[in-house]
Amino acid sequence: MNRLYLSLLIAAALLSPPAHGFSHIERGNLTFENIPEAPAELTDKLDGYLNARQATPLGWSPRGQLLIATRFGEVDQLHLVDQPGGARRQLTFLHEPIVEAAFSPDPARNAYVYLKDEGGNENTQLYYQRVGEPRATLLTDGKSRNGAPLWSNSGREVAFFSTARDGRSYDIDIVDPESGNLPRLAFTGDAGGAAWSALDWSPDDSKLLVLKAVSIGESYLYVVDLASGQRREVDAGTAKAGAAGIAGAKFTRDGQGVYLISDRDGEFKRLRYVNLFTNEKTVLSGHIPWDIEELAVSRDGHYLAYISNEAGAGKLNLLDLRTHQDLTPPRLKVPGIIDSLSFDAEGNRLAFGFAAANQPRDAYVLDLEQNRLVPWTSSEAGPVDLSKFVAPRLTEFPTFDRVDGKARQVPLYVYEPASPGPHPVLVSLHGGPEAQFRPGFDPWIQYVVNELGFAVVAPNVRGSSGYGKTYMALDNGMLREDAVKDVGALLVWIGLQGNFDAKHVVVAGGSYGGYLTLATLVNYSDRLRGGVDVAGIGDFVSFLTNTAPYRQAQRRAEYGDERDPGMRIFLRRISPLTNAERITRPLLVVHGKNDPRVPLSEAEQLVNKLRGKNREVWYLLAADEGHGYRKKPNRDAYYATFAQFLMMLRE
Repeated sequence: MNRLYLSLLIAAALLSPPAHGFSHIERGNLTFENIPEAPAELTDKLDGYLNARQATPLGWSPRGQLLIATRFGEVDQLHLVDQPGGARRQLTFLHEPIVEAAFSPDPARNAYVYLKDEGGNENTQLYYQRVGEPRATLLTDGKSRNGAPLWSNSGREVAFFSTARDGRSYDIDIVDPESGNLPRLAFTGDAGGAAWSALDWSPDDSKLLVLKAVSIGESYLYVVDLASGQRREVDAGTAKAGAAGIAGAKFTRDGQGVYLISDRDGEFKRLRYVNLFTNEKTVLSGHIPWDIEELAVSRDGHYLAYISNEAGAGKLNLLDLRTHQDLTPPRLKVPGIIDSLSFDAEGNRLAFGFAAANQPRDAYVLDLEQNRLVPWTSSEAGPVDLSKFVAPRLTEFPTFDRVDGKARQVPLYVYEPASPGPHPVLVSLHGGPEAQFRPGFDPWIQYVVNELGFAVVAPNVRGSSGYGKTYMALDNGMLREDAVKDVGALLVWIGLQGNFDAKHVVVAGGSYGGYLTLATLVNYSDRLRGGVDVAGIGDFVSFLTNTAPYRQAQRRAEYGDERDPGMRIFLRRISPLTNAERITRPLLVVHGKNDPRVPLSEAEQLVNKLRGKNREVWYLLAADEGHGYRKKPNRDAYYATFAQFLMMLRE
């Protein structure tokens, strides 16, 4: 069936609404309001793209097996892989996705911990299970938020953060899963709402390296003595130097120092070494003018691996700590995203995840002695031709303000169909806001480009990470609307491109990207055909008031404190809900009922207000999801709805 006929079917369904104004259909955990039934021809083609699988390495077992998360049913579960290309042995068989887990370093236990929530509510609980045993043991209280489990070097205890004490503060707890005892409080977080987490145990397990994250740009690192409770700040700055963001840290294997990733004294996050006794400081990645994202240190102290984010592409870097030499690992065939670093127990193998625009994420292992890179998993992309997947080109566009006398340039990824233009355009706005669109594996984008004929443009507007801390701070507080102006400048740029159809532009985004979508519709509806808001912020005041208590302080650091009268007036003024009458184009709203970050009320109040003004609103709600859809049947329904919406707006 050709695109035109399929579009006519969808349009006909939309022109025949029920008498009460919109349909309401409940199908399992999903509720569809004002959404027509998706034609089978559409879903058949789309399913081919959405059936792709990916594999994420989570670390090694002490027996040299690789622990991965991948999906063989509806959600990601834990699997073991014994060798390159080996069979994936499934460990967990649960209805909720499992994407974070770690093996005890103790071979005698042959056991692991994992995190699981219920319906996307993010109140993750910590479980312990031995390989081969049918049931896991719940280690936490069953209701608080817990995370970042970290095994001691002995493999007997696990440190993790928990909000169990008051539901708001992040404490550090420690538990011995085999003891049968409840977790003990190791470190009490402050009442200010900062997120505390343990990053590493000292080699003798007597101390913890603990991070206090106030915001993405303000973090503090401490060594905490577990016997006395005393803490000492690592790499403390001065009031003149200002706050610094810290992305990770590890003890040296002799316990004398710390490797950390910090943007102190510079625009980008760099890999640094700090001697804990002499306070000697050394920058190890000064030759790389980009952010360092992640590091790992081999257990024997021989190697240090770290990832640099270079214009959105990941690069693996390796340092021989004994000879103080930079090594050159084999290069991957195409640019993409690298993450999830982990050394095996002997320090001879380094595992990591890699994904590219035309390659699903898989687990790779670097043999350090032979300097040989081997894929350990080979994820299926589904019944699609990967050779037709489009690699985006990186470009930039000028925005409204100036830097050094010239128009500021905003980075932009562009995916274009192979067919002749001009093409309708989907503008994809990432969330965060301190995040970055990067060219990973995204079958949905490829479907939109290859099957629907849209060009997809993904800007990294001000406030995005990856371009220095000055750029990341350009949208803070009272500067929030400047990010919306960046999107407006993008719409002007689109109109100047001969291969784009400026009369058929759709904007879409999730979370903060959902806010940007709504704000773009408020300010530039005349340049758009419609928008898709996924878990977006409709009103900053109600969002900050109702987001989960353990998140409020960090979000106020980014968006402003709604309890301050002046800031409250500003936030209310710029909120899309306040300006809903200016949204004149069709809107698809997607949300999860259990979302703790952007509560469901954000979607409900916006949908009700727009419908009260006779605007066209499609509304999709999942009762068993939170901030985003993690379960395949729900994701499939969401993307089918998204595809229908795009086809309607393309005509």
